[in-house]
Amino acid sequence: MSTTITPVDASGPAATPEPGPSGLRRLVRPGAAVLSGVLLFLSFPPRPLWWLALPAFGLLGWTLRGRRLRAGFGLGYLAGLGFLLPLLIWTGSEVGRFPWIALSAVEALFIAAAGLGIAAVSRLPGWPVFAAAVWILAEAARARVPFGGFPWGKIAFGQADGVFLPLAAVGGTPVLGFAVALCGFGLYEVVRQVRAYHATGVVPRGPLAAAALTVLVPVTGALAALPLVDDSAEDGTATVAAVQGNVPRLGLDFNAQRRAVLDNHVARTKELAEDVANKKKPQPDFVLWPENSSDIDPYANPDAADAISGAVQKIGVPTVIGAVVAPDTGKLRNTLIQWEPDKGPVATYDKRHVQPFGEYIPMRSFVRIFNSNVDRVSRDFGPGTKVGVFDLAGTKVGLATCYEAAFDWAVRDTVTHGAQLISVPSNNATFGRSEMTYQQLAMSRVRAVEHSRAVVVPVTSGVSAIIEPDGEIVARSEMFTPDVLVEKVPLRSSLTPATRMGTLPEALLVGVAAAGLGWSVLRAVRARRSREA
Repeated sequence: MSTTITPVDASGPAATPEPGPSGLRRLVRPGAAVLSGVLLFLSFPPRPLWWLALPAFGLLGWTLRGRRLRAGFGLGYLAGLGFLLPLLIWTGSEVGRFPWIALSAVEALFIAAAGLGIAAVSRLPGWPVFAAAVWILAEAARARVPFGGFPWGKIAFGQADGVFLPLAAVGGTPVLGFAVALCGFGLYEVVRQVRAYHATGVVPRGPLAAAALTVLVPVTGALAALPLVDDSAEDGTATVAAVQGNVPRLGLDFNAQRRAVLDNHVARTKELAEDVANKKKPQPDFVLWPENSSDIDPYANPDAADAISGAVQKIGVPTVIGAVVAPDTGKLRNTLIQWEPDKGPVATYDKRHVQPFGEYIPMRSFVRIFNSNVDRVSRDFGPGTKVGVFDLAGTKVGLATCYEAAFDWAVRDTVTHGAQLISVPSNNATFGRSEMTYQQLAMSRVRAVEHSRAVVVPVTSGVSAIIEPDGEIVARSEMFTPDVLVEKVPLRSSLTPATRMGTLPEALLVGVAAAGLGWSVLRAVRARRSREA
């Protein structure tokens, strides 16, 4: 037996009115909303505090449950700012505060919309399920619009060290994020039902059992998914080398000495060849350079091509070069080039999801009013259209360049096209020593478990890493330090349920959110009619 809540109009008074006016009392829920966002931020790398996401969602549930829709939107927006402002501070590290604040303010609108939806469904039986689904609906929208979306800060990307990580192999980032949100909301609901028992002396058996299930099911599901996390070598192994040449300076102008960046990677590769010859390091089957390791177009500059060829000839194995290719006409290309020792360039992959306001400038004349740094991008990059999978000495390597690792489709495509291993070449020098590189590294760890593939992350300035299919980092570099990582990694060809199903789990969760929102509207309409009658 439990206390029932009389349904009310969605725009009407809150389910539980608060006592009279008090300045301090009015600040409690807004403060709690901000705090929930800050806790979410603190759950992200480089801090190993993944579990903070649970009290963050619990606190958000307390903040939003029973609120009016307008209040839900406002409280959700405060939570979004508390989360995204510190998470994305690196976006303004070299271009000033305006881009950082503007991006955070826009992206927080999606969390505000989630707050509105959570407030609406919070009056339903089993509301934690609908609330968690609404959060995933907001993440799905944020990953697609505007300008192709910005999925940075998906809850799943903060869970690389968490107990829920195996769920990435079940349904990708949507299922992983849903489990975390559900468990957090469920914890609050358990506390709420226990408090109801202490207040009334009546055990709310049904509601309490339902609340307990919203906590137990995600945890049990993660444990049940552990067999999907497998780092065995289905197709043998490959010895891979990731070169981190380093850059001459931090910040936006790191590539003012483009030749120095190229020469650094050439030198590190030749040093690797000497170490191999002296038996200090094993002979790699192939070598991976980072994104922008040659900002000099090797097709247009023979001296750059000669330098690359010299390094590749000396190491004697296929090498993937990150280059900026500048056609005579049209847009630039952020290109990965497969360079063979005796043949030179034999295959290319053009980055398919180029970064808005970084690699190209939408609405340039309008944006220039607020920040003249847009003119640093004097020529826009254009997107490629083909999935990137290189055959490197018999190993099929899938390619997702830097920013693309945040997009579910960009990584999954490479695996469904036969990739046995994934490479995420990146250039993080623009963002200095910020947390950005650690946030991105966590994405690659989640992708490794999601698709059961080893992931190699060569970065110009660090952190470079080699990751096993179970998400474990087996080798990593320091930031702004020249280094070469060489490791034997397992090759795999089986597909996880997440890889096979693609967007289906996300679509189902969006459907659950839509059902909950529709149900809440129907209840509100019926309540209004009942009052009018």
